Amino acid sequence: MSRIVKTELRMVDLKPMVERTDAIQSFVSQETPILTITDEDGMTGTGYSYTIGSGGSAIVSLLQDHLLPRLIGMNAEEIESNWKTLLFGMHALAVGPVSSLALAAIDIALWDLRCRRAGVPLHHAVGGAHKRLPLYTTEGGWLHLGSEQLVQDALLMQSRGFKGAKIKIGKPRKSEDVERLAAVRAAVGAGFELMVDANQGLRLDDAQRRANLLAEIDLAWIEEPLPADDIGAHARLVASSPTPIAVGESLYSLSQFKDYLHADACSIIQVDVARIGGVTPWLKVAHLAEAYNVPVSPHFLMELHASLACGVANGQWVEYIPQLQAITKVELTVRDGYAYPSDAPGIGIEWDWDAIENLQLSAPRLLAGNPRA
Repeated sequence: MSRIVKTELRMVDLKPMVERTDAIQSFVSQETPILTITDEDGMTGTGYSYTIGSGGSAIVSLLQDHLLPRLIGMNAEEIESNWKTLLFGMHALAVGPVSSLALAAIDIALWDLRCRRAGVPLHHAVGGAHKRLPLYTTEGGWLHLGSEQLVQDALLMQSRGFKGAKIKIGKPRKSEDVERLAAVRAAVGAGFELMVDANQGLRLDDAQRRANLLAEIDLAWIEEPLPADDIGAHARLVASSPTPIAVGESLYSLSQFKDYLHADACSIIQVDVARIGGVTPWLKVAHLAEAYNVPVSPHFLMELHASLACGVANGQWVEYIPQLQAITKVELTVRDGYAYPSDAPGIGIEWDWDAIENLQLSAPRLLAGNPRA
């Protein structure tokens, strides 16, 4: 038995490397809680979570004041039991982003600890279905960019071997979206995948019209076209759209994904390991999607998702958005446009603790207890 004896919680604010805009918001920061868990044998595991913009302090407070005190003394190997115990300990706050993002930091740290103890990489621990997966880039497709900039970035990434690019849509005039995407398609040709993302910014009628207008561009998917809580509207759109519909980054529980899949309201699942609450529920969503013959193309967090998506049979794509370089020593391995999961024991992230110390917003928060209590 390996009981948890100590936790150490930090938070850093990672500024975006480029200007990021979409149909509903701009990204100015990524508040990133980082949690290290130590067991009674002195083994450690580190997990993390994130917010877009603000809200990191709410996650830190929930962890520090409520979840981590309960975690002390738990068996680090009983990950499923720990997840459920902590969830039901704050059940009035679930299901929602703050509770899921807080649970994720703990669950990811426990999986890191488990893999380090066993001496295996995460992608092997969760299944080892693929040795690599293709990458698509999002960093050059933001909404404020003009057609010429979009074309330049897509051609650059294509020359580097990337297999696709995602472009934000939601311009006031539908013709603007069509013109921008048509310019990119003409430049990259038919063999390079193009995805689009509306970031929940459209109404059903608008989404239906744009889907029809964009059909000739042969898109891989239209992502988050409508508010994520409107499953019925997504089902109506899927039934009429000539292009697959992708959802998932704004869903926070296994049951929400179940409802989407059961209602035929999506064609691609983009489950986010932080927003779903960690590796434990992420795997459940991926396997559920496989039962519906639906692929998984996770949202963001490429360093973790390369391992997770490679671990499951229906892993399809990895999204390339660099974000952790400032606080890690080793970047995600990319060759010829494919992401390769780390073979190092653990989740595959080598943290730069000196850089984290320089960037952290406050002193680390330590919590320790008697593992035998």
